[in-house]
Amino acid sequence: MQFSLACASRIRDLVRLMILGGCLLALPMTTAGEERVDADALMDQVAERARSMAAEPHRQASNTLPGVLRDLNYDQYRSIRFNSESAVWRDESLFEVQLFHPGFLYTRPVRIHVVEDGQIEELAFSPELFRYEGPAAHLEGRIPEDTGFAGFRVHYPLNRAEYADEFLVFLGASYFRVVGRDQGYGLSGRGLAIDTASSNGEEFPEFREFWLIQPEADASRLTVIALMDSPSLTGAYRFEVIPGRDVVMEVDARLFARSDVRKLGVAPLTSMFAYGETTVRLPDDFRPRVHDSDGLLARTARDEWIWRPLSNPRRLRITSLQDSEPRGFGLFQRNRDFDAYLDMEARYERRPSKWVEPLDGDWGSGGVELVEIPTPSEVNDNIVAYWVPDATFRAGQERHFRYRVSTLTDRHNDQRVARVVRMRQGWGAVPGQENPPPRSVRHFSVDFSGGELEGLDISQPVEAELTSSTGEVRNLMVQRLPDGNTWRASFRLQPDGERPADFRLHLSLRDRRLTETWSYVWYPDELR
Repeated sequence: MQFSLACASRIRDLVRLMILGGCLLALPMTTAGEERVDADALMDQVAERARSMAAEPHRQASNTLPGVLRDLNYDQYRSIRFNSESAVWRDESLFEVQLFHPGFLYTRPVRIHVVEDGQIEELAFSPELFRYEGPAAHLEGRIPEDTGFAGFRVHYPLNRAEYADEFLVFLGASYFRVVGRDQGYGLSGRGLAIDTASSNGEEFPEFREFWLIQPEADASRLTVIALMDSPSLTGAYRFEVIPGRDVVMEVDARLFARSDVRKLGVAPLTSMFAYGETTVRLPDDFRPRVHDSDGLLARTARDEWIWRPLSNPRRLRITSLQDSEPRGFGLFQRNRDFDAYLDMEARYERRPSKWVEPLDGDWGSGGVELVEIPTPSEVNDNIVAYWVPDATFRAGQERHFRYRVSTLTDRHNDQRVARVVRMRQGWGAVPGQENPPPRSVRHFSVDFSGGELEGLDISQPVEAELTSSTGEVRNLMVQRLPDGNTWRASFRLQPDGERPADFRLHLSLRDRRLTETWSYVWYPDELR
């Protein structure tokens, strides 16, 4: 056994020399003679490089992948396996890094560096780092040595001390995904969104280069620095990642505009909503719901909590929650009950929620924009949420944003008011009615629970405060449900023709607001 372990150790050392085969660059030290990389100085260097790049015309990243990789399908690509024994920092740190092979959708390799002992070493690609199995077996011996990497994933003993779980992935454009303890991958984060859902087409910034700073052997925090490039701008990003039950990422983003940016989407979150509570006509499927997230939660500067349920609309929908100096926003998967989904493969009840909390920088006035895109399938991400500053980002200007991204489950720990736990809507007719109203008349019910509503006596004069941008609201009433803790507000809407109705609803007791605000837009054409 000792011989086998020694052989394995030598193999890992050999592979490590293969990976760390790039150039070495000296880095500034924090103090004279101290062999420790100064992450702040490195971030400044990357930011200065981004600033210089922004002063020059954009150069499209070359796509030099051989056709055999560009033409891979999904099953072929997922059959390429990284050799876990070759993981960066394996047996040296609680964190270890595995690398993604280029191909399929990921045709633009990125440069990845590790920072160790005051040196930057670029990771060198080698086919020996991967196994080409099953549908990918035809690639064996056909991959050039200079192919490069598509991205990377980070492992850490998140659930069990003896096993390093994959919890963080950077792969494709500026996308990243992260999960906390006992969670499964769902929605994604992005470095930036530009002109999302605009008539001139969306621009997708890309992380072109990464620097991974090796943590101490027992450290529980990882630092990742990234260089962004795009036709309209460049950027330097620093991610401070702390894994745990809920993973926390503190993000420092410095942006430099090459040209005017029509719509800047800061701290974007991307998710999927196929159908659920807001769906008028459910598909022919045994599953009651299919979604990675079921609502947008926002916390305003005035400490109002706003909940906007998601939908899969008939046509593109864009809405905005206006604010100044926001306190946070996120996409949530509130329903954590398996019975709500009945999907043993996707396990949608385990999908994480994500919360963005501004810390510092140029947030100012603007709005949380929600984009809902029609999709016929759950394989497509069709939900995007991000912050859009009112001030236009002009060519030659610089912006700085600091914020915290956290994974959560069904709730935010700071939210004390009651939350929306359910909504329903349907035809506003009374069963057996001789002259029922047209189908356009809708009945809505919104159920709130938690906070001060818990155990509140039925005799208390709880009231619903409701506004609608259009149409006529009738029969507004509040009832306590049989469980004794949940209160329902219900009403009927007579819409104004085809004009959408934007609702705001909350419950109050005397002069005190008891709940978050239910914010929802009803589009009459959804009935068609």
